[in-house]
Amino acid sequence: MNKKIVLTGGGTAGHVTPNIALLPKLREEGFDIYYIGSFHGMEKQLIEEQGIPYYGISSGKLRRYIDPKNLSDPFRVLRGIGEARRLMHTLKPDVVFSKGGFVSVPVVVAAKECHVPAIIHESDMTPGLANKLCIPCAVKVCANFPETVALLPPEKAVLTGTPIRQELFSGNRDAGLAFCGLRPDKPVIMVIGGSLGSAVVNDAVRAALPVLLGEFQVIHLCGEGKLDVTLEGTPGYVQYEYIKKELADLFAASSLVISRAGANAICEILALRKPNLLIPLSAAASRGDQVLNARSFEKQGFSHVIEEENLTADSLTEGVHEVYTHLDDYRAAMEKSEQSDAISKIIGLIVDAANSRN
Repeated sequence: MNKKIVLTGGGTAGHVTPNIALLPKLREEGFDIYYIGSFHGMEKQLIEEQGIPYYGISSGKLRRYIDPKNLSDPFRVLRGIGEARRLMHTLKPDVVFSKGGFVSVPVVVAAKECHVPAIIHESDMTPGLANKLCIPCAVKVCANFPETVALLPPEKAVLTGTPIRQELFSGNRDAGLAFCGLRPDKPVIMVIGGSLGSAVVNDAVRAALPVLLGEFQVIHLCGEGKLDVTLEGTPGYVQYEYIKKELADLFAASSLVISRAGANAICEILALRKPNLLIPLSAAASRGDQVLNARSFEKQGFSHVIEEENLTADSLTEGVHEVYTHLDDYRAAMEKSEQSDAISKIIGLIVDAANSRN
């Protein structure tokens, strides 16, 4: 009889795509795979597209700030635990793997109550609130950063990196250049501002174009609704709201990458060994995880970092030239990284946990 696994995680693509990256290897290992997420979260469509049975539960966000929903959401979490517990009895999984997000809390808690081993993954440098609640219920905690391991219970912490979609490794440089209509004899910068794009990054890149285009070509993934029609037809510059199918080819065509510092994005850049310039979302606009992520990558020699508060057209061009003149140094540092082969490491933990129930 095949082993059974329940995957969980949702709220953002970053809590779902690493789970999707695990699917081929899980199938190869013979697991029957099920997914528990929220009733209407973005994870539902992404997982159903993969042909995985999907089960929705109630979930609530546990906030650190004052909000009227703080009165009702704890009851939704409790209801979600009950629903997840019933699913554990119905599905009878051998192991649970959680990629985080608040929908994962009821699932991991229910797994603990039903004596099902749960493995969780923390993408950022410091654990978010959902994972802090899940850590006591987990048998192992996978981490992206060496610094994170020191913050976790030593008997649970494992440095794995993030599972990367394998199709990203199959990119073709010539196909990427052809898709964008770019020349093969001039280096390419790819700019990634996150799935929604970043107005701050977009403005700095566009202001720097007169200088950058003298030496480079630029592929700009600027986010939905953020195209600049006045720049259409600019030689050496192409812009897209979002790229999915051709992304691997665009990575292959790029000499260096400018990116926000979301954990999954920078782990993909690391896995592809792309020298990069990171512009983390400021601590004023977030809990500061991107700043910490970026500084860890800078400390390990993987990245050059510009704080958002210091981002100008001039600082951007200076940063690009710093990275481009030291491409080999950045690649060499990334080659030594332990945050690679994450899929094999995580699958090994999953198999061991599932077998421990025998």
